[in-house]
This record gives sequence, C-alpha cells and structure tokens, in this order.
Amino acid sequence: MKKKTVIKSSLLYGSKEEIFNRLLEVETLQYIATPFARFISLDNDRKPKWQAGSTFSFYFYLFGFLPFGVHTIRVLSCDIDTGISTREHNRHVPVWNHRIYLQYVDDKTTRYTDEVEIEAGFKTPLVALWAKAFYTHRQRKWHNLLSTETRD
Repeated sequence: MKKKTVIKSSLLYGSKEEIFNRLLEVETLQYIATPFARFISLDNDRKPKWQAGSTFSFYFYLFGFLPFGVHTIRVLSCDIDTGISTREHNRHVPVWNHRIYLQYVDDKTTRYTDEVEIEAGFKTPLVALWAKAFYTHRQRKWHNLLSTETRD
C-alpha cells in the first residue's frame, strides 16, 4: 500500500511566537488530542521537551480509552521558522511523519498547518481517514485553547 498524506490548515488567533511556545508544551498535545487520542509519557519523572534530536515514547490510547500500544516520537527539527518535524510510529502504524508549519499572517493571526505522511499497510486508508478527523479536531481545540485567553 502506498503512503497517504493528510494536510489540514487553519487560521489561529494568536501570534506565531505564542503558538510555537504552546507547541513546546506536552500539555498542549494532551489537550488538543483529547478525546481522539490520549498520550501518557512512559517516563513520568521527566517532562518531555520538544527539541531536535529528542525521542519520546507514550502509551497511546485511541479515543482516550482503547490501548494502542507505545507510540514513539522522534523530533527531527523544532524551530519557529521551519516548524516542527517528527518521525513517529507504533506497532499498528509504522510510518507517521508529522510536520507542523506556522506562517505569519499578522501580529494576531497565524496560519497553522498539520501535514502527516502515513503508511500502515492495508490499514493506510482507514488510518488516513482517522487522521483527517483527528487533525480537524486538533485545530478546533487550538481555537478553543487560544480563545480562552484574554486578548487586547
């Protein structure tokens, strides 16, 4: 089965710097993923810090409660100008290559794009369908997260 690529973009009300800094917090991942997915760090003593060269493993729960095994995230790049690029996998989805792009629109607006390349054998079309829904959900949660703050 060939790889599939899913791309989803939204305009977010927040500066590029604010959104990038939020991306660096594992709590943001946990918030925007719920209830489609739940990530619990295998190393509870260490708070993950997203930076190039880092690798993290999480217990992954599909829809928050179905155990899906260990999901590993290797951070290839993490920079405000080029975005975040990861190589991820688990036993069900051996290729989940994720890129996050942030594009300056103005001081209070940022174009946020998730792009994921998926390869999961015969499951690839089903995983890609889930990924479309997941990234639509994540970006909706980003809107909620940013709108809960007081703005000028």
